[in-house]
Amino acid sequence: MPRGRITKRAVDALQCPADRDRDFLWDDALAGFGVAAFPSGRKAYVAQYRQNGRSRRVTIGDHGRLTPDEARSQAKTILGAVETGADPIAEKRAAREVRTFGAVANDFLALHVATKRKSRTGEFYGQLLRTYVTPVFGSKRIIDVSRSDVARMHGKFQSSPYQVNRALAFVSAVWNWAAKQGEVALSDNPAKGIERYPEHKRERFLTGDELSRLGAALEEGEAIGLPYEVDDTQPKSKHAPKADKRRVKLDPFAVAAIRLLILTGARVREILDAQWQQVDIERGVIFLADSKTGKKTIYLSAAALAVLARLPRIVGNPHIIAGANDGAPRADLQRPWAAVKRAAGLEGVRLHDLRHSFASIGAGASMGLPIIGKLLGHSQASTTHRYAHLDADPMRRAVDTIGATITAAMDGGRGAEIMTLDRHRKSTG
Repeated sequence: MPRGRITKRAVDALQCPADRDRDFLWDDALAGFGVAAFPSGRKAYVAQYRQNGRSRRVTIGDHGRLTPDEARSQAKTILGAVETGADPIAEKRAAREVRTFGAVANDFLALHVATKRKSRTGEFYGQLLRTYVTPVFGSKRIIDVSRSDVARMHGKFQSSPYQVNRALAFVSAVWNWAAKQGEVALSDNPAKGIERYPEHKRERFLTGDELSRLGAALEEGEAIGLPYEVDDTQPKSKHAPKADKRRVKLDPFAVAAIRLLILTGARVREILDAQWQQVDIERGVIFLADSKTGKKTIYLSAAALAVLARLPRIVGNPHIIAGANDGAPRADLQRPWAAVKRAAGLEGVRLHDLRHSFASIGAGASMGLPIIGKLLGHSQASTTHRYAHLDADPMRRAVDTIGATITAAMDGGRGAEIMTLDRHRKSTG
């Protein structure tokens, strides 16, 4: 077995004989440190030692990536650790078996979220993983994910504060779950201490005029179709119909879904996933066995009942808003809603804003926040409180009463007349 000082010149000169699968050169200064040459031309530094009566060998790294001096330094560390009872091979094998963050996250989704959370939550988490986490550190071993990695992800997507804040919370949840499995330490959670971006809840309520335009667009789209635009710069644009004939009719189920959203204040998936067997026409309700907040009753006005009465029932499809696939509900409302809001001049209005508008009308009519919360299916009163400022009548009555009492006291008990101002009365000069 050749021995000698392992230097760059010696390693470069080392060749593997044609009749062997490898050949070694062992360092004569550091026992157990060597370099192996292979028929392919590859050369790798190794450390060899005896442990529990067995000869063991660890590959340190390839020549070229490591210099002889760098390899010798690592060999000293490995051989020194063996003297203290460590097992470098077992440690290396264990390090290779540490899973990536992405692999752990997928297990979290499959073993925890899929069994204990709603399917829509699982879909949302999966989207967060694919869009925000995986591109930044999903392929890293989970134990190597640092706070700087997570902060880098958070900073990279700062233009989407709501989503990336949820991605941050997702990372934290995955880590805490992995800690319960014994894969990481709970105290090392890399998402801990990273400040979330401020989020400004958007409250967009349709005005009376906007509701009128929405209704007109729905009627037009269902009756004769809504106009669509053609990109004149495209080669095939010359074959498009003339401008006055560019119309596309809306799916009646899509129109019905949009009407039901504004008439019930329900969430989009609650309407799309609702089934005929859940409808009680006599009582005017839809009973949902499951929703975002659990069991829920959607209350139907006469107008909402009229929408349902006009809808056909598709044989073999139990859903109120039938989709194109057999037995399935409509997947979403994005395309018809884009056409409707463009025709109605409601650019920037989201489908979810129809729910806000339903609540705002109820609050403005002084129906009371508890009633509105029940109609919307809120599980917490604080969620409904966002509409409190729209309930102007109780505040008007309160301020009038207080003002009259104060004025009466100041006038020596003569009292004060509460006047109603006519905003439209013109001044007589």
